Amino acid sequence: MAIQRMDNVGIVVDDLAAAVAFFTELGMELEGEARIEDVCADQMLGLDGVRSAIAMMRTPDGHGKLELTKFHSPAAVTAGPPDPPPHTLGLHRVMFAVDDIDDTIARLRCHGAELLGQVTQYENSYRLCNLRGPSGIIVALAERIG
Repeated sequence: MAIQRMDNVGIVVDDLAAAVAFFTELGMELEGEARIEDVCADQMLGLDGVRSAIAMMRTPDGHGKLELTKFHSPAAVTAGPPDPPPHTLGLHRVMFAVDDIDDTIARLRCHGAELLGQVTQYENSYRLCNLRGPSGIIVALAERIG
């Protein structure tokens, strides 16, 4: 049996409101919010006393989703350096296709985003960049050209 689809990508953040504002500015839509405090979460995560808040964000086409999670208990932990470089092992970035990369960067800078390198062009196909967003999340942007 094959998988049906990829449902969402979960990202743990330290400031849920800031993360929601950042991804809303990017163009995602808030699908819903919830508080999670039950034995089911404890069992699924292998933790005791889970208390968290989540916000489900979806892309405008309705297919891509991010589950942003703020842990109140137990407190979130950091693994490795606070702002790991792009070549760190493990899941480290989310990429979005955008209409106007320069406008998107300008809008996200108002939410604390910083370019990791520079905007670059790949052949005659894309303009690309990596930004560091809330909680150190690396967000890549791709603007189709030509």
